Amino acid sequence: MSQADTQTVKRRIKSVTSMERITNAMRLLSSAKLNKAKAQYEKTNANFHLIEHMIAEIFHDAQEDIPKDFLEGEREINKVCYIVITSNKGLCGGFNSNVIRAVEESLAEEEAEPVMITIGTKGRDHFMRQGIEVLAQYNAPPETISFIETREASRPIVEGYARGDYDKVVLIYNAYVSSLEQEVVKKTLLPLEVTLEDEFMHEYHQIDYEPSLEEVFNALVGKWVETTLYGAIVSSATGEHAARRTAMEAATDNARDMLRDLTLSFNRARQSAITDEIIEVVSGSEAQH
Repeated sequence: MSQADTQTVKRRIKSVTSMERITNAMRLLSSAKLNKAKAQYEKTNANFHLIEHMIAEIFHDAQEDIPKDFLEGEREINKVCYIVITSNKGLCGGFNSNVIRAVEESLAEEEAEPVMITIGTKGRDHFMRQGIEVLAQYNAPPETISFIETREASRPIVEGYARGDYDKVVLIYNAYVSSLEQEVVKKTLLPLEVTLEDEFMHEYHQIDYEPSLEEVFNALVGKWVETTLYGAIVSSATGEHAARRTAMEAATDNARDMLRDLTLSFNRARQSAITDEIIEVVSGSEAQH
């Protein structure tokens, strides 16, 4: 290896070392954010199951009195509103591309006209380039969106469905499963399809609703949408931190492997250069004698 090649390797070592420090710092930051997000995720899950249980109870109690527009199969599907949750940043592996791919598959399968509500800029940018109408966009990082903000965002979604602006609302996001796994979830928010588990059926009892079942149900539908949406936002944010930590951990490991190889090459080149110099000195000394 020539001296010029040695200098090139030295520059690469310096560059990779700098990159390794950055990816390792991002890994540590993502780990800290993941721990915080997991606590919020677990708390949100408990609230979600409570609302789901209450709606299931009404379905079992008085299906005939429930407003038909909210029931599956009661409307012809001409327009579908997709709520798509992605991140604002990259460097998280296939986190965003998996969500976008799932949405595109749904668009290909669904004959109805699509419209979008986007949370996170990665999905917004992609589908705006595709020429799909974006009804609303929420560009703050999903991890910073509060429950109150989610409630405000949910209200026009339910109102738009009730007015007939669209006939179906589908939520697509990348859900947190574990620190090493995220799963793309596709959930129909409206119209509702509620099924009861066997153990719930045994707990069933007659309930009186005031002021009326319809008003209680309408209020619960809004709660269902906002709670489900907020749960999805929290789950997506948690999954994003987990995905980024995994990606940065892999990048850090790759950088360290590269540093080992480059350092080995550099040391071999230095050793070879020193050996050549020793041979030259010995040869010169022998020539003089």
